[in-house]
Amino acid sequence: MKTHGMNGVRPFSALIDACWRDPYTIQRFFKDIIAGITVGIIAIPLAMALAIASGVPPQYGLYTSAVAGIIIAVTGGSRYSVSGPTAAFVVILYPVSQQFGLSGLLIATLMSGVFLIIMGLARVGRLIEYIPISVTLGFTSGIGITIATMQIKDFFGLTVDVPEHYVDKVIALASALPTISWADTLIASVTLAVLILWPRLGLRVPGHLPALLAGTAVMAILSWAGYSVATIGSKFHYLMPDGSSGQGIPPILPQFVLPWNFPDASGQPFVLNWSTISALLPAAFSMAMLGAIESLLCAVVLDGMTGRKHHSNSELLGQGLGNIAAPFFGGITATAAIARSAANVRAGATSPISAVVHSVLVILALLVLAPALSYLPLAAMSSLLLLVAWNMSEAHKVVDILRRAPKDDIIVMLLCMSLTVLFDMVIAITVGIVLASLLFMRRIARMTRLTEIKGGSDDSCIAMRVSGPLFFAAAERIFNELTQRLDGQKTIVLQWDAVPVLDAGGLNALQRFIDVLPEGVELINCDIQYQPLKTLARAKIKPVDGRLSFYSSLDEALAAAKR
Repeated sequence: MKTHGMNGVRPFSALIDACWRDPYTIQRFFKDIIAGITVGIIAIPLAMALAIASGVPPQYGLYTSAVAGIIIAVTGGSRYSVSGPTAAFVVILYPVSQQFGLSGLLIATLMSGVFLIIMGLARVGRLIEYIPISVTLGFTSGIGITIATMQIKDFFGLTVDVPEHYVDKVIALASALPTISWADTLIASVTLAVLILWPRLGLRVPGHLPALLAGTAVMAILSWAGYSVATIGSKFHYLMPDGSSGQGIPPILPQFVLPWNFPDASGQPFVLNWSTISALLPAAFSMAMLGAIESLLCAVVLDGMTGRKHHSNSELLGQGLGNIAAPFFGGITATAAIARSAANVRAGATSPISAVVHSVLVILALLVLAPALSYLPLAAMSSLLLLVAWNMSEAHKVVDILRRAPKDDIIVMLLCMSLTVLFDMVIAITVGIVLASLLFMRRIARMTRLTEIKGGSDDSCIAMRVSGPLFFAAAERIFNELTQRLDGQKTIVLQWDAVPVLDAGGLNALQRFIDVLPEGVELINCDIQYQPLKTLARAKIKPVDGRLSFYSSLDEALAAAKR
């Protein structure tokens, strides 16, 4: 993964670059409107489905796309990114909402926004590229598996209380299979079939809306035949400010409310104190880390599609501002959505204005379509998320790595995938990065070799060449091997022309080697490159008559050895 753009923090950089430095014309504005409407059609059902999967009513997903979508688009550093709730967050948000309620989830979102701003100001945007593909693919595939498993209940209409831990969840779902609802299964299957087959028609209209309409039509037929099917309206209820109540989604704009004024998981007033903040801190940090990774990965994908460059640290700043503001309007955690952003580019977007239009369409849907959205069946929403989970798993890339990648990368990917499914993403990324780093160092250490220089050795002299970095993982082995090659010679010529790096571990191994050299044996070094030479100079390693000497070329060193 590679990020581009300036390292500095430039708020509004994407908007300035797209609409100020590049002349913004009426033609570009109409292109952005069309792209924004296209993405909005995709975002409306997905935002609701992802909110439900995160354990909160569907309107809070729409609030997220509306509020965070506008703020991140305007203040961020990627001109084509579309932000909102994403599938990757579900595995983090659902446990938080179940334990702390909506209020705890909003506070954790706010805290994650603070973390993202700190990351942007600390200019860590470029550090994301040091996370290897085996780690990112491992945890995204694990998240895909987890999300797919969570949809089984609604897809088949099972009657079951789903436990928190994955293994218990699978056992409970398997035990509940006899309670399958064929009506829900038929609706979900029709919706999923339309989603899969629609792209083959070659139409520019996204398949999300036709698939939901098809699922709703099947539900209407089944309801007429006497079958009962769970819908958004039957599962979710709301209370209006005037005290009246309703089913489904309230037809009102997001209201300004302090996040800690929402109820906790038990319906009681949320208690904001140091204890609850400390309990939410790990989840908030996980949200920030995942948001940073996903938003910058999305920006890189868009750079490849458009040839433009994003500003990584500005994007982190924009993501932080969006996640700080959204909770005050009921918005949950948001980040750049790769699928929606790619659709934005393919629909002809030219600037962040298209993402703003997408958010405006979500707001209009709240005001105009709220009664109609309440009729959407939950089984159809589960089909949407199943397809999202499949796309997120990137199964083709997983298979490609299993077939072609080195064994180390396969081990890291499978371990990250397993840890994400069985535990959580933070453990998976931490263990994955540590293991990938250790395996990489082992691989590099094995590349450091000691070879004999042809024509340089004789009965009294051994001439050797070191190739590769002399760092802590390789230096000890190299100097031990050099010690074993000594066979009565009085002089060792060591050529350093292929040693790019000498670290503290390598320096320590060199000093120990010099200390244990037999009496009367001299080490002659030559062709030392800049970085190793600088390291030796800083350590004040100086020539010692009859013990240690340095020459600029191999010929000089061999001549000195003969003398």
